[in-house]
Amino acid sequence: MSSTAAARKPASEPAAAGRLAGDVFIYSLRVYYEDTDAAGIVYYANYLKFIERARTEMMRAAGIDHSGMREADGVLFIVRRCTLDYRKPARLDDRLEIHTRILALKGASLEAEQTVRRDGETLVHADLQLACINEAGAPARFPPNLRAALEALRHGPQQQAGTGS
Repeated sequence: MSSTAAARKPASEPAAAGRLAGDVFIYSLRVYYEDTDAAGIVYYANYLKFIERARTEMMRAAGIDHSGMREADGVLFIVRRCTLDYRKPARLDDRLEIHTRILALKGASLEAEQTVRRDGETLVHADLQLACINEAGAPARFPPNLRAALEALRHGPQQQAGTGS
C-alpha cells in the first residue's frame, strides 16, 4: 500500500475537538455522572478513555484519522506502555483539560506524555509509548506522510523566518 493523502480527513469532515498551543494539544471535557464511581469521583480506568480521546483528537488536528491510516498505509497504533500517576481526583461536573505532547519519534514508535488538569492543576500524569504496527501485528516504520504529520505535532507551529517573534 502506498502512502497517500487517503489517511487525511476530507475537507468536509468536522474539525477536531481541541486546540494546538505550541507543541501541546489541549482537549477539554466535562466529567459526567457515568464517569464517576459511588464516591462521586472519576473511576480510575476512565482516565485511560479521556487520554485516548485526546490523542485521537490530536491526530485528527494533524489530518490523521485511524481508519484512513489503516486503509491507505496498512498501519495502526497500539499502546505498548502506559504509566499513570494519579495525584488528585476529578469529580462530577469538573471541566478538565488533557494536555498531550509528543516527546520523541522513533522508527516505529513514539513517546508521549499526557496530563489531565483542572484549573491548571495536574490531577493525572501519563507517560506512554505508542507503536506503529502492520495489520499482521508486526512493528512497521511510520509511513512518510504519517511521520511528517507527527513531526509537525512534535515541534508545534514553526515561526516564520524574519518575523522577529
